[in-house]
Amino acid sequence: MPKPDNAHLGPPPPPKFGARTPQAPRDDREALTALADARERIVTQLRRRIVGQERIIDLLLVCLFAGGHGLFVGVPGLAKTLLVSSLAESLRLSFSRIQFTPDLMPADITGSEVLREAAGTGRRELEFVRGPVFCNLLLADEINRTPPKTQAALLQAMQEAQVSAGGQTHTLPAPFHVFATQNPIE
Repeated sequence: MPKPDNAHLGPPPPPKFGARTPQAPRDDREALTALADARERIVTQLRRRIVGQERIIDLLLVCLFAGGHGLFVGVPGLAKTLLVSSLAESLRLSFSRIQFTPDLMPADITGSEVLREAAGTGRRELEFVRGPVFCNLLLADEINRTPPKTQAALLQAMQEAQVSAGGQTHTLPAPFHVFATQNPIE
């Protein structure tokens, strides 16, 4: 049975917990053991900051290990932001948080081209300035509050791991995961 191609996830983060550098697993059983050990180390780190919420932590890790994204539906104050930022910190991944509002534009999350003057020549050139979506873990807070066009820009980034601006395509860093929140009351 061929092993799954995990090249799109990029290199693993450096060990944080003082453990030895893991070797490549020799078989599926060894791979499962290594994954279970990694999961346990991550859960231990998260429980230092998050009390309770075991089910949410488990589902967050399922999304992460599956290479996917997740949506948290819950009222404010359940430590959703703290959970995702703590996960990023424990894995040494870059983290961004976007507060979605009714006036948020697609370029506010993906980035845009800005007219800059070249230092030596004085020529004006368009330069792409990356938006907050250029990170490893993105928290899209209250995603239901933003217009469909802005949601579509985020969904494109989630699906394709890239954004388009000014006729150019810009690849997002790997790994790239989006965890969105939604308030069920609104």
